[in-house]
Amino acid sequence: MSFDDLGLSPEVLKAIADAGYTTPTPIQEQAVPYVLMGRDVLGCAQTGTGKTASFTLPMIDILASGRARARMPRSLIIEPTRELAAQVAENFEKYGKYNKLSMALLIGGSSFVEQEKKLDRGVDVLIATPGRLIDLFERGKILLADTKILVIDEADRMLDMGFIPDVERIVGLLPKIRQTLFFSATMPPEIRRLADAFLMNPKEVTVSPPASPAENVVLKLLRTSSTPKDKRADLRALIRAEQVASALIFCNRKRDVGILYRSLKRHDFSVAELHGDMAQPARTATLKKFKDGEVQLLVCSDVAARGLDIPKVSHVINFDVPVNAEDYIHRIGRTGRAGRSGRALTLASEADRKQLAAVTRMLGHKIEELTLDGSAPTQGDSAQGDAGRDGEAAAPRSRPGRGRRRGRGEQRREQRAQLASEPLAEPLPEPRPAPARPQPRVTRAANGKPRGDKRGRREQKPSSAPSQPTESFGDHTPAFMLREVKAAVSA
Repeated sequence: MSFDDLGLSPEVLKAIADAGYTTPTPIQEQAVPYVLMGRDVLGCAQTGTGKTASFTLPMIDILASGRARARMPRSLIIEPTRELAAQVAENFEKYGKYNKLSMALLIGGSSFVEQEKKLDRGVDVLIATPGRLIDLFERGKILLADTKILVIDEADRMLDMGFIPDVERIVGLLPKIRQTLFFSATMPPEIRRLADAFLMNPKEVTVSPPASPAENVVLKLLRTSSTPKDKRADLRALIRAEQVASALIFCNRKRDVGILYRSLKRHDFSVAELHGDMAQPARTATLKKFKDGEVQLLVCSDVAARGLDIPKVSHVINFDVPVNAEDYIHRIGRTGRAGRSGRALTLASEADRKQLAAVTRMLGHKIEELTLDGSAPTQGDSAQGDAGRDGEAAAPRSRPGRGRRRGRGEQRREQRAQLASEPLAEPLPEPRPAPARPQPRVTRAANGKPRGDKRGRREQKPSSAPSQPTESFGDHTPAFMLREVKAAVSA
């Protein structure tokens, strides 16, 4: 089947031909005719199968006739991330260039003023993330009473990111009579419940079993160490052995994205980072560099890279095994797109046993293990050397509160023990002699005899007992000491 058989208009077909496509994908082949008929569609297909075009192409034809009114968009597309929303906007620009449709993109990190100006002129297509859409609605800048088509894209990701309450609120603001297109890469029970609530007599389109990888993606598993420095060394060896042309490297946490990015950069890899804390202009510039081939590796988190359409990604590397097994499918769906082959590599340690078992159960088979010669960390990757290159401390991270104070105390004790065990570069100086104790000051009378103290102490008369040899204490020995010595001698 060709695009000519789907019932699209000549303008859209011409734009498709300009983009270089001749044959629709299975999801496009099944979904486009039902969307053109005005039916609600429930689409379940893995990422990279052309889901975006399956609703953008027929929407352009449906919206070609009619006119938008100020602040009342005729169609609404809800996306979970800014990158996905921008990607859908690119699809409308590419396939709708021969149609005079107005479009607005509402995402965080962009100017409110420019977005409000577009809404005031009226838009045929409104593409938005849930947070920014609700914000502008509460400001009175958007009226959803005239929306005829609703598209909820990446519904399972909406669920993972906690956007479902916002989506339910938005759907409650729309007209009851509308066409709803609901797309998801997986279909857990929660998503099925939402589909039943939002859709009316939908046509279900399932291209492949949920949570299954593409056939042209080779899956491999590399056993590695739980120690971060050894794991980074294995990753570097894996990248060199695979001769990676372009790769997305996924981490579970944003903090680990920055650590791994700095490590690869210090080892002279062409690398960039992408995570949710980056400003929108920086995220856009980083993606452009990666798409244009200026950067070979892109270290990213799941939220930032979800649904990205970068056709020439040769490898996807899971530096961390995903916590949710479904995220494994989303990650590896970034490679092997548009009929190309790809490789999905996962680094797993003993600590990842539970997450890896969940991925294996979802796939229905074990992932073939990969062995690399020379993948073990070299001698130069010592704890101290790796800490210096990666900008990390070799000591374990301490927990906040009491744990942090206890951790600092342990470090101080270790430093003192280390200093005590190290040989001294120079001998210690000779100890100085102790200063002589000052003798008590004794005043004498005019006849040369010592004066009595203030308490009227008198000089003791010599005893009539026979004298015995005693140790001399000098002429200025205090009287109380003389008494004690004489008492001891007499005893």
